[in-house]
Amino acid sequence: ILFFGSNGVEARRAPPSISYLISENLFNSIFLHKDDNACPARNFYNYTSFIQAAKCFPSFGNTGDIATRKREIAAFLAQISHETTGGWATAPDGPYAWGLCFKEEINPQSNYCDSTNTQWPCYPGKSYHGRGPIQLSWNYNYGPAGKALGFDGLRNPEIVANNSLIAFKTGLWFWMTEQSPKPSCHDVMVGKYVPTEADLAANRTAGYGLVTNIINGGLECGIPNDARVNDRIGFFERYAQLFKVDTGPNLDCANQKPF
Repeated sequence: ILFFGSNGVEARRAPPSISYLISENLFNSIFLHKDDNACPARNFYNYTSFIQAAKCFPSFGNTGDIATRKREIAAFLAQISHETTGGWATAPDGPYAWGLCFKEEINPQSNYCDSTNTQWPCYPGKSYHGRGPIQLSWNYNYGPAGKALGFDGLRNPEIVANNSLIAFKTGLWFWMTEQSPKPSCHDVMVGKYVPTEADLAANRTAGYGLVTNIINGGLECGIPNDARVNDRIGFFERYAQLFKVDTGPNLDCANQKPF
């Protein structure tokens, strides 16, 4: 956004904080139970950290018209809610009121080290299991996330579960960053996704379902009525309603091939 100062010199105004679209009250009504005693992440995921983290990614929630902005924020919060949920079918206030209950993967099955990745080599004794709101996993994600955000993701992956601001930054970094051949989740939600020939052949159409494909398509997409996909959709539908915005088309990825 350009404006001219009193001396006529062109300057660039910082985009507005997304706090005008998501107040602390709305945030708390979305995450009704995140600070319950039942949640291991209680008192970790706070509103201030989320807003501060978002300022590091000025295009997030600030691209397109108001409905598009709200829809993107709702979609991001819905996806991180699925990744960190403590909800269950008969949970108080419903299964979709329990996002941000976990900050770390429980009982990881491995240390998520891809030893074939020489660009981001694992550090001895470190585990790259899921941490933070997006459940950042694998050395090849911790390494570049740390480089982009200013922490040593390979030597100190634990910081993602120990620092609320860094935790939210990693979630937004994953959301905003294109990892070819995948587009960024951000570009999909704001209408900037341009499908390649391979995308068209794989039926990867724009919408919330494509975001799920980007995040975990190898395990969840191309499957009719997958429970995990439906859980992600359930969060999104609840949050879109709270934001007073429609969800848009193509909510699932049942007919999409993974990347």
